[in-house]
Amino acid sequence: MHPFEDLAVPQGALGIHWFGQSSYGLKNEAGTIVQVDPYFPHDRPADRFIHGRPPLLEASLRTDAVLLTHDHGDHTCMESLERIAEAYPECRFVGPPESGARLRDGGIAADRIVEITAGEQATAGTMTAHAVWSKPPEGDPERGIDGPGVQHLGFVVDTGPVRIYISGDNINSFADLPAMMDPVRALSPQVGCLTNHPDEGEFPYFADCGRIATGLGLRAAIPSHYQCFVTRDYDPHEWATHIAPPVRPLIIAYNQSVVYRGA
Repeated sequence: MHPFEDLAVPQGALGIHWFGQSSYGLKNEAGTIVQVDPYFPHDRPADRFIHGRPPLLEASLRTDAVLLTHDHGDHTCMESLERIAEAYPECRFVGPPESGARLRDGGIAADRIVEITAGEQATAGTMTAHAVWSKPPEGDPERGIDGPGVQHLGFVVDTGPVRIYISGDNINSFADLPAMMDPVRALSPQVGCLTNHPDEGEFPYFADCGRIATGLGLRAAIPSHYQCFVTRDYDPHEWATHIAPPVRPLIIAYNQSVVYRGA
């Protein structure tokens, strides 16, 4: 049994495990376990991966549902998804149509797959996942940003007492686009897992990530999308200097769990 499965989650709280990159485990007080974008390939060459061992052996963690933000290999990883599907036959997979098609092509039964798009919701055990855009399908023409080619979703997951926002790979200009910010804010998440990078340009910069956290009214913000690839890493403590009160930065150590208390 993986330690996260045994984590005691008190009433009114949420267990959060960060596996690195944008891979998360969520466990609520009812004991439901949901994985988000599980990415645990076994072939890990040293010139590509920071860590030589995968952070999870999929069969070790009971999983009730999986949420997929978009159909890129580090977010819809068939190697990991096939192992989860085999180990846990009752597990259901929720994601955009392109991820759904990849799952079916990979041999996962259609009745285990729920396709979803922005503005829709899906059940994930005792949790409910509300889909929102992370990148507009048309991109941001005013800023010269092309459309992403596949649907990029985020999720606000209602876990019971706590609502958590998973940003997915959000657009660099997210903080400046009411069409992106408003639907998330309306769902009132308390804590957010936010993709960003200090200089890459595809994702919000640190300061913009801080504006997202403040603009959404989060109580806590967790940095995402690092500690996996050698060429895409950053210092979360530098990121934390851009998170302003009343939002508090919540840095989860690599492949570790925290218990977030919503009150």
